[in-house]
Amino acid sequence: MEKYLKYTTTVVGSYSVPRWYEALEKQVETDLLSQTDMRDAQYRATQAAILDQETAGIDIITGGEMHRRTNNRHAPPNAMLNFFWEKMPAFSKETRPKFITPKDPNVYHPSAICRGPIEYADLGLVEEYKLVSANARRDVKITMTGPHMLAKVAWDEYYGDIRKMMEDLGKVINQNFKDLQAAGCKYVQIDEPLFVTVDEKEVEAAVEAINLAVEGLNKMSVHVHICQGNYAVGPEYDGQIGHRYFDTGTYPAKLISRINCDVLLIEHDQTPQYEGLLGNKYLAVGAADVQDLNVEPAEKVAERIKKHSWLAPEQTLITSSCGMNHLPRHIAYGKLRAMVGAKKILST
Repeated sequence: MEKYLKYTTTVVGSYSVPRWYEALEKQVETDLLSQTDMRDAQYRATQAAILDQETAGIDIITGGEMHRRTNNRHAPPNAMLNFFWEKMPAFSKETRPKFITPKDPNVYHPSAICRGPIEYADLGLVEEYKLVSANARRDVKITMTGPHMLAKVAWDEYYGDIRKMMEDLGKVINQNFKDLQAAGCKYVQIDEPLFVTVDEKEVEAAVEAINLAVEGLNKMSVHVHICQGNYAVGPEYDGQIGHRYFDTGTYPAKLISRINCDVLLIEHDQTPQYEGLLGNKYLAVGAADVQDLNVEPAEKVAERIKKHSWLAPEQTLITSSCGMNHLPRHIAYGKLRAMVGAKKILST
């Protein structure tokens, strides 16, 4: 297991998406610009995301997932779902709208359709690692949507059994992770936001699929981010009001703790759920709130961690409650600085 210094800082994955992404996307659609132009813009945005994280002082960074999207809506290529579905031949290129949350009856996701067996495909993780690490001076983490979310949000016209579907997705992810490990990547992360929306039996199956996905990774530290869909913060983002899309059931901390990983990344208010369950795992407390459009003082971020007196400093990392793609850049950067400031406060 990777040994982390107390209060190591890391990000969940996504970083502030420039508003001009959608303007470029429309110009590509009307042939005023080419796909090559869009890829160049994504590359430059990746460089900027790396620079912001490093300048802020974050210890373990990502590329901001900037190359996985061309807009900041649910529309494809959605960075968590369609980006990966499109790389697996089992999933159709066409999409159908799928209801995703009772919190917003008019919100649907353009979901791909699984019409065949899910078999190995290159998910682009190694290419992403090489791109990000070539531009970074700090340790790089590569993020990947977990088998449960990939299966649950898709339309299934082949398996009729989500356990088997997740198992096959776990196998595909596992081979891609092993390729990442061989490429020299030290940190990988799985993202799962839907556990509170389903019953314990389905969560148990998801945990088994995740454990299959991380099997045999003896040179790469595994992070798992569990959230409840901290997506919307204002009318400019899909017209939704800030809330957690998926906090509709019981939070399954005991089952989550069975995941074979080094670090669990969670929302700060869920920290008490893990008392007595961590074992030798680390807990990355999401103390910078991405639902808040204000930049919290470092003291506030530190307090959200310090109040959990049972959590040992040696077992604690600092992160945000979820990804930052929907936040304006100056807010996202301010939250990075607040996380680093909280580390300094807690370390003295």
